[in-house]
Amino acid sequence: MNSTQRVCLMEALRIGYGVLKSGGTSVAAVECSIRVLESSGLFNAGVGSRLQLDGVRRMDASIMEGRELKAGAVAAIEGIRHPITAARLIMQETNHVLLIGPPASRFARHFRLERQALPTKRQVLRKGDRKEPDTQKTLTLFKHLYRLRSTGLETVGAVALDQYGTVSAGASTGGIAFMLPGRVGDTPLIGCGVYADNEAGAVSMTGLGETIIRLAVAKEIVDRLAGGASSEKATTVVLERLVRRIKGSAGALVVSRDGRLAIKHVTPRMAAGYWNGQDRPFLSDQFL
Repeated sequence: MNSTQRVCLMEALRIGYGVLKSGGTSVAAVECSIRVLESSGLFNAGVGSRLQLDGVRRMDASIMEGRELKAGAVAAIEGIRHPITAARLIMQETNHVLLIGPPASRFARHFRLERQALPTKRQVLRKGDRKEPDTQKTLTLFKHLYRLRSTGLETVGAVALDQYGTVSAGASTGGIAFMLPGRVGDTPLIGCGVYADNEAGAVSMTGLGETIIRLAVAKEIVDRLAGGASSEKATTVVLERLVRRIKGSAGALVVSRDGRLAIKHVTPRMAAGYWNGQDRPFLSDQFL
């Protein structure tokens, strides 16, 4: 985590806690914190999102609150600066949970959400720039490039507990490097990338979505919280299982219903932080 990212994370914590301190809801705090990160261009979300192999920036986001178990999500949305806000609007303004592709983009434009500039020519990966890779080359390149995600371009997320006892979780991402067009990871899938339940806690995930999906990691952590496990224990056990069963790679932000936090990862680094309003926010890129 470089100094610029540290400043951005500090601002996201300050904004999110400010919402809670003024009596706002946890879902509003989560959305506002993630919007800061989406706007920065410093992380793999919003304006900093990666392009898919056809040169298009398609983004995913989701948000969930634990009181009524309401959730909203978008997948493969284009041209929107804040996908997390589109996800919250779906939760609040429709009877649906997930909208995808061009209809999700039209939905966001209907509510006049701030647009995002198109990728520059330098950013666009043209079909003529490289030969179509065979399967093995794609897998090798994918594995190599994924290891680079820990250097700073990560999915962004947040969890919060408000004074009303409601927990919320959210996440926003541009996906992974060298995605096939149409690829969707864990972030917009409720129970995989995020989950929140006032009877247990809230979880937001980052990492290799294909492995997170296969174990429905966010929901599994919440289920363990509901069974009486501490935030630390529930998160550690599930991440260890992710590695043991499918050699997965992920990190988790967790808050229990009584406000106990856990930040854990099985990646080399994970830029994150927390603040309970006392002293100064704590920031680090390693939580082991």
